[in-house]
Amino acid sequence: MTPGIVRVDSWTWSVRLFKTRSAAAAACRAGQVRVNGAAVKPARPLVVGDEVRVRVDGFERIVEVVRLIHKRVGPPVAAECMIDKSPPRPPREAILGIPLRDRGAGRPTKRDRREIERLRGRFPEER
Repeated sequence: MTPGIVRVDSWTWSVRLFKTRSAAAAACRAGQVRVNGAAVKPARPLVVGDEVRVRVDGFERIVEVVRLIHKRVGPPVAAECMIDKSPPRPPREAILGIPLRDRGAGRPTKRDRREIERLRGRFPEER
C-alpha cells in the first residue's frame, strides 16, 4: 500500500536518513534538506522521482525517491524506497588527520589561524 501524500520529514525519517522525525523536521527548518535543489519546509509533499539532498553529520546524502512510505521500516526495505546517489565518504584516516585545538586553549593567534587554514587547504602556502 502506497500512501497518497507523504511529508518530506516523515519520508526521510522512514527511510532512516534521520534517527527521529523531529530531527528530520529540525533539519528541514535549518535548511539542511533540499528537494530538487530548493530548501523545503518539513510539510512539503514528496512525489516519486524527486531528488532529496540531506546534510547529515557534515556529509551530504543524495537520494532519489523511488517509493513513498510514511512508517519507519527496516534497512533492507528502506534501501528499496530510494536510489542512493551520494558521493563516497572520505576515508576515516583523512577525517581524523585534521588537527583540533584543545578545549579551553583560548582563541587562536593569527599565526595559529593561518596554519589551520593552510592545513585545511583554503589558502596558499605563502603570501
